[in-house]
Amino acid sequence: IQAARQYSALDGGLSVLSLFFYSMPGFWLALVLQLVFGLWWPVLPTSGMIDAVMHDYMTPSQQTADKLTHLILPGVALGVSSAASVARYMRSSLLEVIRQDYIRTAKAKGLPEYVVVLKHALRNALLPIITILGMQLPFLVSGAVLVEHIFGWPGMGRLIVLAIMSQDTPLIIACFFILTMLVVVGNLMADLLYAVVDPRIRFE
Repeated sequence: IQAARQYSALDGGLSVLSLFFYSMPGFWLALVLQLVFGLWWPVLPTSGMIDAVMHDYMTPSQQTADKLTHLILPGVALGVSSAASVARYMRSSLLEVIRQDYIRTAKAKGLPEYVVVLKHALRNALLPIITILGMQLPFLVSGAVLVEHIFGWPGMGRLIVLAIMSQDTPLIIACFFILTMLVVVGNLMADLLYAVVDPRIRFE
């Protein structure tokens, strides 16, 4: 939307909003979410992975819904900054593609703007975004120490910190091995998605 409406009021407003969320520390957003949904609008759980009292008495579908409900606020706290970063990269990448000759040709043929942007421009603009998303996978697992602590989630980042503080060398090695594998998996997924997004790329 920002690329298609460059220099409009909507573009300026979304740019400010994305910059605001991109600059916002995840742990600060986590505290704000706890304040909002814990005191002012208590519709979502603000800590823990499950409802410790009622979880064992729920049906399997209710237990799954309970876990997903507890995941909403930590997911928002971790994902908003990454989403804002991807949005800024997406705008720049799409603006570069929109200026290409084949996009002007598609517009000259009379195609609707949304078809030109979504079908012709977006696929070519996604290549650098796929690379960024592939590299964000290990960050989302390991870079969430404070957010995990605020919401009471025993996650990977918190485990690494506890292992370092207790000098548990085998656990530290295991954690960093998993993170290394996540980097490899993220890059592999990005490489495979290149061929899906851009038909010019083929793997032998």
